[in-house]
Amino acid sequence: MKRIVILTTVLLVLPGVALAAGFAKVGTFGGQELKIGVSARATGMGSAFTGVADDATAVFINPGGLVNVVGNEVSLNHVVWAADTKLSTAILAFNPRSIPGTFAFSVRSFWMDPQLERTAYNPEGTGRTFDSGTTTFGLSYARFFTDKFSAGVTLNYLHMGLAESAVNTGALDFGIMYRIGLGKDVKLGMAIQNLGGKFTFDERESKLPVLFKIGLSFNAFRNERQRLTVAGEFQHPADNVERANAGLEYGLNELFFARAGYHINYDTDGLAFGFGVAVRTGERTSIKGDYSAVDMEALGYVHRFTVTVVY
Repeated sequence: MKRIVILTTVLLVLPGVALAAGFAKVGTFGGQELKIGVSARATGMGSAFTGVADDATAVFINPGGLVNVVGNEVSLNHVVWAADTKLSTAILAFNPRSIPGTFAFSVRSFWMDPQLERTAYNPEGTGRTFDSGTTTFGLSYARFFTDKFSAGVTLNYLHMGLAESAVNTGALDFGIMYRIGLGKDVKLGMAIQNLGGKFTFDERESKLPVLFKIGLSFNAFRNERQRLTVAGEFQHPADNVERANAGLEYGLNELFFARAGYHINYDTDGLAFGFGVAVRTGERTSIKGDYSAVDMEALGYVHRFTVTVVY
């Protein structure tokens, strides 16, 4: 009964808090590209994934869910972002036999095509080009501490560059997952991201955008062939007002998937949808493909693609 009361309180309080007024510190933190969602599956559910986080992309969302990777998993993700910029990520998650828990190596690259250098005296271009972007290397580890509770951490090294200028810094992500159960596979996840990172660019010190998230998921319906997962999430960013996410995932035979979600109280993100297909290549091996689109109003739809290999 106590667990039911706590769960009900969370469900009642979060929507009200998410819509509460606050002071938006927009433009006061650096590293904004770290807030871009990488997973087609997660963003197809309206980015309500902190309480789901059961694949390799958990390293970028909630490291506490990385323990759900059984065996080895490779995840490749690509985002076609606004203003002709792109975000590409690669993850290798694995379970060594000699050490309990799950490890993962990850790399994330936010990049753009080379741009023509222009000056006041050469507005049509000098003939030289420059590039800009951020590359992040991460090491993650997660493990079960009880049969219901798991926790994980990701250590990140960041390299940010613009033309001939570059800075480096480090950051930490931490997350937990608690499997409440209650007959509906209820899960509660919490994560805090981008802790500790500071850098000085163009003689100005900036902080990374710390983000606290709490999410809940459960299977509203499940039988041998079909599954409907419902997820909700509340986010408290250090540089903006509170916001929320809600999403659904329907699975048929764990081979075909349809997803939909909505971003609540965001500056641009709104409706999201996506789908996925899995092909079993062996008893424990499979290949999965996922796609999502998120409506960003004046910026148009942002498209994401994910390919996952489980072996």
